[in-house]
Amino acid sequence: MKPKVFFTDMRTREYGDGLPTKLKNLILAAGIKDIDFDGKFVAIKIHFGELGNVAHVRPQFAKAVVDVVKSLGGKPFLTDCATMYPGSRKNAIEHLECAQLNGFSPLSVGCPIIIGDGLKGTDEAYVPVKGGEYIKEAKIGRAIMDADIFISINHFKGHDFASLGGALKNIGMGCGSRAGKKEQHSSGKALIDAGKCRGCKQCLKNCANEALVFDEAARKMTIDEQNCIGCGNCLGACNFDAIGFQNDTANELLSRRIAEYSKAVLDGRPSFHINLLMDISPCCDCHGENDTPILPNIGMLASKDALALDQASVDICQTVKPIPGSQLDEALHCHEFHETGNHWNNLHPESDWKSCFEQAEKIGVGSRDYELINVFTAK
Repeated sequence: MKPKVFFTDMRTREYGDGLPTKLKNLILAAGIKDIDFDGKFVAIKIHFGELGNVAHVRPQFAKAVVDVVKSLGGKPFLTDCATMYPGSRKNAIEHLECAQLNGFSPLSVGCPIIIGDGLKGTDEAYVPVKGGEYIKEAKIGRAIMDADIFISINHFKGHDFASLGGALKNIGMGCGSRAGKKEQHSSGKALIDAGKCRGCKQCLKNCANEALVFDEAARKMTIDEQNCIGCGNCLGACNFDAIGFQNDTANELLSRRIAEYSKAVLDGRPSFHINLLMDISPCCDCHGENDTPILPNIGMLASKDALALDQASVDICQTVKPIPGSQLDEALHCHEFHETGNHWNNLHPESDWKSCFEQAEKIGVGSRDYELINVFTAK
């Protein structure tokens, strides 16, 4: 049978309790109560948004999902993992502060917030990828893998490298530890910015391959490229953003690795997924800004199949015209514009989302063929 994807629009005048209540009704209609939550730990993966970004998922939507999970007997916690790049979320302390400033707290969402890969982004579980062609063992935040049930709440939007960010992007890249994110983004060896290196030697404790060599005269860390295997463990150990990596991977390879990381997260336990098609920004919520939405607010979707959910979101977005004056609208009117057949590649021509979907279906993450069911839509 085709997986079912449930859709509702953003209209609320007939539903006096507002959009969070409409989301509760949507996920109940989509079968979240079919999952046995009784006494189970439930990881709810969300993107808390970079400071300055106001397009990320609102805490009210997170609370709506938390309330349903708790009513079904589950023990939920909101979670995300450290970022690979410098910003407001590269370690647990800064990440939690950022989440609070963006409105997420145990009081506002009704459950604890746990950074899935620990203080420095190095608390990871090594998870085999069944059928993986590019990743044999994914590095996933340990708290996420310790949970009995996995739920994702995803802001559907554009993305600089992956074309679009939906469930698969939020799961695959978002649940990777700092080293896991590095593995998806890059195949290269470590690089050290001598101007940022403080000579603290914290990274040295995390290298198992004798690839880090301390220059006593300069009081700086250096790389022995012959020994470096590009594992990324030193990345999370550096508090000063002095470590980077060579050779960013091609966008197609990045997309296929995201699919395989998603498989690692989802395999072997119940899961449920939500996409919010609102404030559809041109780039990821990792940006400290979000710009004018490229499409109008469309609706909310829910499914037990993350791939079917993303495919349905793409298809629905394609039926909607770009907002005048947005980045997408500007791209369409550029004299060098070449039509690609979909909004996402029109917006980011060098990026690639189809490879992610193809790889996800190939290795059994889900199906791109789905049944769309409209519920609670305005008459």
